Amino acid sequence: MAHQHAPWPYDRLDVAALRAQGVAPVPFRQFVLKVHSRCNLACSYCYIYEGPDGSWRDRPATVSARTVERTAERIAEHARAHRLPAVEAVLHGGEPLLTGVEPLLRLRDAIRARLDAGTELTTTTQTNATLLTEERVTRLADARIRVGVSLDGGLPRHNRARVDHAGRPSFDAVARGLRLLAERPDAYAGILSTADPATDPDELYDSLLAFRPPALDFLLPHANWSAPPPHADPAGRRTAYGDWLARLFDRWWDAGPGAPRIRLFEEAVLLLLGAPSATEALGTSPLATVVVEADGAIEQVDSLKSAYEGAAATGLDVFRHPFDAALDHPGVAARQLGARALCDTCLACPVQRVCGGGNYAHRYRAGSGFHHPSVYCADLRRLIRHAARRLEESAGRARHTAAAR
Repeated sequence: MAHQHAPWPYDRLDVAALRAQGVAPVPFRQFVLKVHSRCNLACSYCYIYEGPDGSWRDRPATVSARTVERTAERIAEHARAHRLPAVEAVLHGGEPLLTGVEPLLRLRDAIRARLDAGTELTTTTQTNATLLTEERVTRLADARIRVGVSLDGGLPRHNRARVDHAGRPSFDAVARGLRLLAERPDAYAGILSTADPATDPDELYDSLLAFRPPALDFLLPHANWSAPPPHADPAGRRTAYGDWLARLFDRWWDAGPGAPRIRLFEEAVLLLLGAPSATEALGTSPLATVVVEADGAIEQVDSLKSAYEGAAATGLDVFRHPFDAALDHPGVAARQLGARALCDTCLACPVQRVCGGGNYAHRYRAGSGFHHPSVYCADLRRLIRHAARRLEESAGRARHTAAAR
């Protein structure tokens, strides 16, 4: 099915001219593989199943053996062509554990068998944890597949939107799964939550700590200028998300050593200190992630599906195309341009190097595309300036202590 792509970058970015100017692509290092394209939950806010892109309906529920083999061959081909020392496979869905554990192990083994001996493979899976059992956790841990869990908070009322297809709450099953994971820290990657200003950030933080996660991350809800989030104020007069994240930042910062990592906050601090970015939420490091759907289609990252029908599509698949072909897709090329892909408003902003324009999907506006600031622009400024102030306070105390010695 043909899609009407956003004018920027699809009509306005000349990838051939970029290559002629010497702008080289950055090879993919993270491969998100959809092992199951359906989910056993029906979360009301899900941007995949409740959002504008309904392509999941036309895809097989589970990935076939043929697609697994071809995907593994393409990953090895890409790693070999670019002499990559390491790649990551993220086994995703839908809910990947709807397949059981065995297909996950076969997919991991298929990739490992085809990679050169000098290329390291890291494998993770992202699950809602409802289908975790002691046996499954043990098998995943023994196979060195780390498990990340999506959860809105550590209390039942934080997860009212996370129900099954009959409308039944999922929290008790998730809590059981998380307790099992906590007993196998070698398999426990952490918890991923969506920022929600309607919750108390201190209560939410404490509730998540009860599950002993080694790491946390907080994402802003996927939204854009044409479909703004419920608590955002694009005019910048209120910063509900930024205020919420700043309070959470203080809890994490003041906890000191021993607190679980929070990727968003670590990223903000490292960027403030001059390090390059490592996630798509902040900074301008080039995108190095590609998705393979259950039917073998090569796509851009899933978050784009929150913008419009077909926003993540490339028209490529693993049966006919190498991953190198996706590197020259305008959507991928745009996300590897760093600051050169930002609009004038972002380029003039004093926190631009840290913010990086925010998540690419959050910049979308119908009729023009992705050449805008994030719809969370004011919230990101609020968080970054707060993190900078706390960092400076800590540096000042350290200087004072050193001078007093």
